[in-house]
Amino acid sequence: MNNEDFLEAYLSDRQKIVDEALRRYLPDEGGVPHDLHTAMHYSVFAGGKRIRPILCLAALEACGGDLAPAMPFACALELIHTYSLIHDDLPAMDNDDFRRGKPTSHKVFGEALAILAGDALLTEAFVLLSRMEKVRLAAEKRLAVIHEIATAAGVAGMVGGQALDIRAENHSPDFEGLECTHRLKTGALIAVAVKAGAILAGANDEKIQSLNVYGSHLGIAFQIADDILNVEGDSSLMGKKTGSDVASGKVTYPSLLGIENARAKLAEHIEAAAAAIEAFDSRALPLRVIARYIMDRKS
Repeated sequence: MNNEDFLEAYLSDRQKIVDEALRRYLPDEGGVPHDLHTAMHYSVFAGGKRIRPILCLAALEACGGDLAPAMPFACALELIHTYSLIHDDLPAMDNDDFRRGKPTSHKVFGEALAILAGDALLTEAFVLLSRMEKVRLAAEKRLAVIHEIATAAGVAGMVGGQALDIRAENHSPDFEGLECTHRLKTGALIAVAVKAGAILAGANDEKIQSLNVYGSHLGIAFQIADDILNVEGDSSLMGKKTGSDVASGKVTYPSLLGIENARAKLAEHIEAAAAAIEAFDSRALPLRVIARYIMDRKS
């Protein structure tokens, strides 16, 4: 089996596992208030690729860990990601009408309920992070992962990056500021997904650090790829309109460096990510092929 076929099979299998777990963990769609639960399910099961939970599980496997106790943590990452998308799409933020080919949450349920659905998913993520499973984890390990994820999701990570992104609109382009925004807004949650998997597997400090470097480069690469796709991607494949970054005056890698230099910077980060896990054995193959997928993806 070549790497492309392996990746397709691996992503499909892991996405199925994550989706099944999300359906178990998420409060029932028929709960009260019904419209809030419906809105939560609408966005969680709108067709996401589950890259963040899959990266968490892949890092765990690369370190010889067991999937079962890690599933709540992997699913919590997806809930945090989904909440961020709901809020990012709001008129006060990116003002997007479509996400993954479907109307965005606020278009279906109204702004107020969309905000509450995002709030609820963020809170449910921490319910998952703190729940006790049949396969128990040491309290110290659990607390360490909760701290890492909370930090990556908050002002020192994703939320802080979103604020920087908003502030940068229609301002003079600055490469250092752009790198910082990318590292926080998109990179932090991807990096912590990888790091969390390593911690949950009981990896030593050297392996955790190597995977953290991998995740940090991969996170920035993911956003650069997004920037490029926003310029030249196929909107039918992406499930949302392209060209929105230019229309809103956002500072992106293509707008700052040009499309070819942006591609070169993307390749540079992918190569650095691959180099960081060079010493890992064959169990890290999923991480290696996912890095290539991030660079070559079309949606």
